[in-house]
Amino acid sequence: MSYVVLYSALSLTTMGAAFGVLLALAAKKFAVARDERVERIQAILPGANCGGCGYVGCEGFARALVAGKVDAGLCSPMGGEAALRMAEILGREVTEKTRQVAFVGCEGGSRVRPRVDYRGVRSCAALVLLTENLRECRYGCIGLGTCVEACHFDAIAMVDGCAVVDDSRCTGCGACVKACPKRIISLVPRPKKVRVACSSHYVSKDVKAVCGVGCIACAICVKSCPVECIEIRADLAALDHEKCINCGICAALCPTGTIVDRVVARPKTFIGTSCSGCGECVKVCRLKAIEGKIGSKHAVILEKCIGCGLCIDVCGEKAITMVGALGHQRDE
Repeated sequence: MSYVVLYSALSLTTMGAAFGVLLALAAKKFAVARDERVERIQAILPGANCGGCGYVGCEGFARALVAGKVDAGLCSPMGGEAALRMAEILGREVTEKTRQVAFVGCEGGSRVRPRVDYRGVRSCAALVLLTENLRECRYGCIGLGTCVEACHFDAIAMVDGCAVVDDSRCTGCGACVKACPKRIISLVPRPKKVRVACSSHYVSKDVKAVCGVGCIACAICVKSCPVECIEIRADLAALDHEKCINCGICAALCPTGTIVDRVVARPKTFIGTSCSGCGECVKVCRLKAIEGKIGSKHAVILEKCIGCGLCIDVCGEKAITMVGALGHQRDE
């Protein structure tokens, strides 16, 4: 009996060794040569594995990049310098893209009337399976922080019951956009600072009944926009960021504060002594921030001026300049 057991053990050992040799040979035969460029590019990538590029992890993106399937600029968290370094490794040109940031189309939060007393799982996705929202506006931010958990860069925080994005930290990867069950987070061009902070499609009276900062579709923004980049769609202001010049007029005139201006500090208009008093600047100013009689030097009411720059465009005497902040920069 002992001989049989010993023989069986030896047989299994021999078979195991044989299979091991076969596997080693197969691994060597079918091994895929690893391109060292993949490792070099991975070292440059942020390593967040956010999935914003559409690939599973940074390694997946690196492989696709080396294979020529994607452009180096597709990685949102990366800066332009990193993209240039990767393009140099691959011997290709990089397509310059406008950096994007996430923006939450809602500022209601705790200012919206509560609807239910929810004490369940702290998950927006879980709550929408039970009811539309915690508050009366079914379109607004739920406020349970699913987007905060999804963000790999600590760029989102809950403030007064509503998600708020820190532009300086956001990389535009889009993870929060995918995570939001209300679909109120979108990616917008980073340089465009004027944005519509509402997603409600309620009619005016219903908006007023539940939220003090919701869009009431008054169309003041539409009428005041100098480049016609705003329209009302389904009772909600819609802004075309491609056309927007960051003048901030719509935000300054919005009666509910629905349109927000993220420019930190705006300049002020200054009218020099060469002003002929033609009155063109008075006509074009939407904020009524310039006054003066025809033929006399005009003056600026600083409290009303937002530095939109429209007056500069119509001043034939070139008597108008911008002072303070960063000067007149529409698209920065």
